[in-house]
Amino acid sequence: MMARIETTAFDSADYLNTAEAIAAYLDAYLEDATPEELRNALATVARSHGISDLARRSGISRPGIYKALGQDGNPSFETIRSILGAMGLRLTVEPAEAAYALIAPACAEAANSRRRSS
Repeated sequence: MMARIETTAFDSADYLNTAEAIAAYLDAYLEDATPEELRNALATVARSHGISDLARRSGISRPGIYKALGQDGNPSFETIRSILGAMGLRLTVEPAEAAYALIAPACAEAANSRRRSS
């Protein structure tokens, strides 16, 4: 008779225990996720911190966090910023390599033009 193998459900929240891990996790979703997938990723990160603790640190009520990050949630930018801030994270913007290659020469030319006319 074969031995019975017991398994448990995988939950990403169990492995998101450092700021670096959380940043990498969310960054992967920011690359090409739908808004719903990103909301779900934020909910997973929130669970990894504990909703009660996150509510206390963010100034958003527990029900407010559950509502914003729940199935039908549509969190505002301020809510996302508050939740990330409570976790010691912030959103940043950086140029996409392809886009930067297109706009950098135009920006440099505009700056040179302004210097010449001054």
